[in-house]
Amino acid sequence: MECGLDVKYFKERDEVWASVPPWKQGSLAEFVVLSGNEISHKPKSLSHVEAASLPYVANTAWSALVNTGGLNKDNCAKKRILILAASGGVGTFAIQMLKAWGAHVTVTCSQNAERLVRGLGADHVVDYTAGPVEPPLRALEKFDLILDNLGGATEHWALGLLKPWSGAKYVTLVTPFLQNTDLLGIADGMMQTAATMTTKAVKHLMKGVHYRWGFYAPSGPALDEVQEMVDAGQIRPVVEQVFSFSQVPKAFEKMEKGHARGKTVVQISNPDHGL
Repeated sequence: MECGLDVKYFKERDEVWASVPPWKQGSLAEFVVLSGNEISHKPKSLSHVEAASLPYVANTAWSALVNTGGLNKDNCAKKRILILAASGGVGTFAIQMLKAWGAHVTVTCSQNAERLVRGLGADHVVDYTAGPVEPPLRALEKFDLILDNLGGATEHWALGLLKPWSGAKYVTLVTPFLQNTDLLGIADGMMQTAATMTTKAVKHLMKGVHYRWGFYAPSGPALDEVQEMVDAGQIRPVVEQVFSFSQVPKAFEKMEKGHARGKTVVQISNPDHGL
């Protein structure tokens, strides 16, 4: 709608996409104010609803796999990647990005999500509804990186699936950061979180694997690269359901139930206006 004086890469009326940082106002807002380095040009091949489903999961997966995991399009070929709980927004995006970069991708999900994840490119699927996933995963060749969207007791056994002493990484998106800061306050919560992270990292490093926490990080440059992959047909949005603004409570009720198949989108504007 409007650009600041120092913004050169964008102009008014450009179609853009972005993920609003949690420290800024904008949840379910019609208008938001962002820095130029937090936004990117919207993929031309997507509708606005489709485009809205990707930036948060794209920035989260990029932060976890690229910034924390050290993966990129030049070093991913033939790497073995395991994604735990892969049928949600981050998982469905990560499958496609990793396959576009040439990785071998194994995932865990429920039986009724198997067709979805295979359609996105997953090479091997382990169904958690058929029984514990640890035995069938242990029977496979070990992995170069594990992306954990599940958390809980998973890390007690999943780190044993990594190739030891090879630089293999375990990146979990389920951390105690918010819980610690809610209980202890910002300062003490951050100190407790740092202590926990350090203890776990050292413990697992002694076993020959790297333990890391992944966090969502807004990034316009990352979305620039994702936009090119989307318009090249390498990544497609997975939108499970669209709600109007008046249906926001129903959208949150759906999200609270879990077991997502991609993303849920709230459409604020009138679809008759082409937005």
